[in-house]
Amino acid sequence: VQAVIERRVRERIPAAYLTHEAWLGAHRFYVDERVIVPRSFIAELLPEQLAPWVEDPDNITRALDLCTGSGCLAILAALAFPNADVDAVDLSKDALDVAAKNVAEYDLADRIELIESDLFAALKGRSYDVILSNPPYVNAESVAALPPEYQAEPALALGSGKDGLDATRQILAAAKSHLNPGGLLVVEIGHNRDVLEAAYPALPFTWLDTDGGEQFVFMLRREDLI
Repeated sequence: VQAVIERRVRERIPAAYLTHEAWLGAHRFYVDERVIVPRSFIAELLPEQLAPWVEDPDNITRALDLCTGSGCLAILAALAFPNADVDAVDLSKDALDVAAKNVAEYDLADRIELIESDLFAALKGRSYDVILSNPPYVNAESVAALPPEYQAEPALALGSGKDGLDATRQILAAAKSHLNPGGLLVVEIGHNRDVLEAAYPALPFTWLDTDGGEQFVFMLRREDLI
């Protein structure tokens, strides 16, 4: 234990990489340097906080976790929506290898399909009742100032252009064609609410309440998207 603590202090390695585990609520996940450490606010929204927009979780039959990383949100979606088949997408094959380990540990391989794809690129013809995404969203200035603990995480999972919204723009542009009527898009964007709303003044974002506040996760219905 002392040796692990000493490495944490001296090398500034995230604790999750030293112990190979991270928790979202009551759920444990395997992690290592191939994936970002799970900390998404979306986890606390499943399924109770989405109840006003999802009347019956049993009616959700198709869900997508875009930028799945360790697979944690895909797994939580499968648990929240017991009748849903879930696609878990990531650009990183290394991340998908970690996700496969977690999917196997939760015995969900029959319901979660792991797909290597740059966002929606490999999802032609697929549509969903719910799309969840915790994409890269750190702006360039903040990336440059990140402490060593964050720099130990995959750069691909952190930065997203000058204002942090490159990936989110691509998601907003393509999501409508992959959502079923009435389908929900739920995306985490960090501290970029003001920038996002200024860029998309016509979109009626619903900001979901999380432990961190109401500025980190937005929701849109298919019919809201342009």
